[in-house]
Amino acid sequence: MISFQSVGKTFARAPAPALVGVSLEIAPGEVFGVIGQSGAGKSTLIRLINGIERPSSGHVLTDGADVGALDPQALRDLRRRVGMIFQHFNLLSSKTVAANVAFPLKVAGVPRGEIGPRVAELLDRVGLADQAHKYPAQLSGGQKQRVGIARALANGPKILLCDEATSALDPQTTEQILDLLARLNRELGLTIVLITHEMEVIRRVCHRVAVLDAGAVVESGEVAEVFLHPQHAVTRALVADAAGLLVAQGLGAGPTLRLTFRGAATYEPILGRIARDTGVDYSILAGRIDRIRDEPYGQLLVSLVGGDVAQARARLSAAGVRVEEA
Repeated sequence: MISFQSVGKTFARAPAPALVGVSLEIAPGEVFGVIGQSGAGKSTLIRLINGIERPSSGHVLTDGADVGALDPQALRDLRRRVGMIFQHFNLLSSKTVAANVAFPLKVAGVPRGEIGPRVAELLDRVGLADQAHKYPAQLSGGQKQRVGIARALANGPKILLCDEATSALDPQTTEQILDLLARLNRELGLTIVLITHEMEVIRRVCHRVAVLDAGAVVESGEVAEVFLHPQHAVTRALVADAAGLLVAQGLGAGPTLRLTFRGAATYEPILGRIARDTGVDYSILAGRIDRIRDEPYGQLLVSLVGGDVAQARARLSAAGVRVEEA
């Protein structure tokens, strides 16, 4: 659906390239996250997908089209197949909710008689059927973003781009918007590309993720693998902040291990059972039980002392627990 092939992007008078040698494949129907700190190149990357920016080198293929080679008419046609929502909503303040959603339909030349039913359908889908005649100033932040989503879906796009779409929202509203995006992905088969600086957003809704740093992809893969077993220092810092598993060195009396439980094993008394069988005592230094999309997981930082520590580690691994040095 979307392919980045050795893509570079350099802006005039910029001290460094915005993107360097980016290669990514985004499959149809997946929710793909791009994460990085400010200045990592996230916004530049997402704006290459619909031709707001053009690559300086390499190729970006969107829905089969080489974006950098499109003429103006072909680019307009592509943008009708790619919806986009923004951090600050970008609504037309002088128009009602319904008029904001209708705007791209009018621009696309949709017959007037078809616009009203389409707008009503979209507002119902995003939970704003009773807000059609209000103005943006009368809405909460979450409602404004729902209008933005409805507007982005107006022309029936295959792809939805989300540029820091939850960064201006409170945690509860963020969760509601992410739930909506996940439902749209399931019901419409939308391919969603979501950029953020928050690992919790990635964990909540994405299938796969790419980590950007200084314009380069430093790590990518399935969200569960990247989140639970980060390899690059930038990823480890993002994950540690999100997971709350930062522990000062030397707190435990014995070796400190990171134990990762996934699926049904998350809720089983594996650690206690193995500790009793091997005579090992353990101290829990930090931990978390949560979900990555719909899969439960647990991570513990533990210190093991006494008994047969080697046997305890082997038994944990045999039980499907991933054991790593912390």
